[in-house]
Amino acid sequence: MGDKVLIVDDAAFMRMMIKDILEKNGFEIVGEAEDGNQAVEQYKELKPDLVTLDITMPEKDGLTALKEIVGDDPGAKVVMCSAMGQQAMVIDAIQAGAKDFIVKPFQSDRVLEAINKVLN
Repeated sequence: MGDKVLIVDDAAFMRMMIKDILEKNGFEIVGEAEDGNQAVEQYKELKPDLVTLDITMPEKDGLTALKEIVGDDPGAKVVMCSAMGQQAMVIDAIQAGAKDFIVKPFQSDRVLEAINKVLN
């Protein structure tokens, strides 16, 4: 099995898209979460090799979840997912410990490039 990935996005369609891209390329999807609270809980429970984390979500946003995950595990590998026009948030995310980011709508080659870069 490939690297273990936790996918976090409040939109089921987006989770499905990322899951599809990653599974076709040998990654193992160990969990899916739809908000930041679930992301933090599942990260602790599942210990994935990498997390894809949406920025804008209900309950707890991606930046807050990122800070908690990195606070618990400074070595966490997190790739942020953002819609166009969220550059300031992406910069905040990188400063908070994200390793890379991918912009929606997703291009499968960009998703793979970012994830492989972070894992290697």
